[in-house]
Amino acid sequence: MAAAAPADSLLAELHTTLAHQPEYDARRGNRIAVLTDAFHATQGNDNARFELGLRIYDEYKAFQYDSAFVYSQKISQLARQLQSPEKVEIARLKLGFILLSSGLFKETFETLESIRPARLRDPDKLDFYFLMARAYSDLGDFNQDLVYRPAYTAKALAYADSALRYARPGSYEQLSMQQFRALKTRNFARGAALYQQIRRLPDLSLHQLAVSASTAAYVYTLLGREDRAFELLLTAAIADVKTATKETVAMFQLSNYCYQRGDLENAYVFIKAARQEAAFYKARQRQIEISHVSSLIESRKINIIESQRKALRVYALLVTLLAVAVLGFAGLAFRQVRKLRRAGRLISATNGELRTRNTELRQLNRGLHEANRIKEEYLAYYFHNNSRYIDKLEALKKALDTQLAAKQYPAVQKLADNLNTKRERRELLRGFDAVFLRLFPRFLEQFNALFRPEDAFRLPDDQLLNTELRIFALIRLGITDSEQISRMLGYSINTIYTYKTRVKSRALVPNEEFEARIQAIPAV
Repeated sequence: MAAAAPADSLLAELHTTLAHQPEYDARRGNRIAVLTDAFHATQGNDNARFELGLRIYDEYKAFQYDSAFVYSQKISQLARQLQSPEKVEIARLKLGFILLSSGLFKETFETLESIRPARLRDPDKLDFYFLMARAYSDLGDFNQDLVYRPAYTAKALAYADSALRYARPGSYEQLSMQQFRALKTRNFARGAALYQQIRRLPDLSLHQLAVSASTAAYVYTLLGREDRAFELLLTAAIADVKTATKETVAMFQLSNYCYQRGDLENAYVFIKAARQEAAFYKARQRQIEISHVSSLIESRKINIIESQRKALRVYALLVTLLAVAVLGFAGLAFRQVRKLRRAGRLISATNGELRTRNTELRQLNRGLHEANRIKEEYLAYYFHNNSRYIDKLEALKKALDTQLAAKQYPAVQKLADNLNTKRERRELLRGFDAVFLRLFPRFLEQFNALFRPEDAFRLPDDQLLNTELRIFALIRLGITDSEQISRMLGYSINTIYTYKTRVKSRALVPNEEFEARIQAIPAV
């Protein structure tokens, strides 16, 4: 009984912490709001905006994937404006981290392989090599392949060794990387001992505690010490909730642990919390893993309820038969029937929740299918146009080389005068219009459904889309940043705002709902 006391205490603390989760999330939200206001207020000082952008990214990176992605793009743009090679590499490093957290392995490796570590300071080199180690480790865990996984593990260990060269002795970074190496080399006793060293660090943050405790829990599981692993998962989950960390596995592993031991009540509570965290963060890979375990837990719960209902029916029948002879058993029969009704209501509620969950999964699958098809179409469009422009550039270069070699300078000037960027942009936009309308052939019809007939958009036969329609076509593709839209269409950002405001003012739906209605227009 004494061994169960720490786990019971931690379990009670986790339930209390989950009850206060909105408060912890609000604290992080308030910090982000303060930093975001400062970021927007700091105009004309790109260095200050870059540093603020990094801080906002750090708040978002384990909290919300899409916002972290947006700020990784902002700091990348600022780094290019500052013409700082070091800042450019830092921005790529930040992007690589959140791509890996979201489970986008291909994009993660493309980003990380583009980084030049020599341009980074030592602390950032440490982050780069450890992130490479994590990427290969996660890829090996995801593949679960006996042929390729050893190679991924070997690369992970090599990058971890490189990272260790930049870690300060006795620091959290050094100990956590050593813990990572111990796990990968199956030196579990070493991994457990390193966790104890990490716990004794004087300035250990709650997030660092959560990461090391979660890793140590896996070590203790492999050592066969399930009770200790359970305590560590509870410790990690409590720390994650208190720090409003959504990119986490502790809660998910905790629910699986409870399910394996028949504790369905806690398993259901924790898998629901893990599902909400993954959905909030928008971690695709984690959502798929959680949905599988969630289905198992909910199915097991239904089976138990069904068994209870069958047992209650038997009891009710026996009580009814006995009531014929003994009226005194009537009260017992009444109580059993009431239990049966409660069980039925619970089954109905659970079935309703399962139907809702299945509907959400089908919608998610349709959305992913549509997104993949749009991505494939626009990749083909992108490569076709780039190839065409490269061919034009090659032809122009050959002509320039020939005329410069012959010192035909008037001819060179004529070539330059013949460049017509406006015509090129018109052709680019017409190509975009054609591809977009292949994907969304009813876009104009459904767009016009949001306006009165006299305010609907009518185009000449030789025009596919106009400027206003292109703006909202880009929004339908998920490009909602007005600054990005202005660059793509070649207008000032004020012009884009003016177009958007003018269109929304004529719509039948409220302004705040208009863009959501546009994004809901289905593809073919």
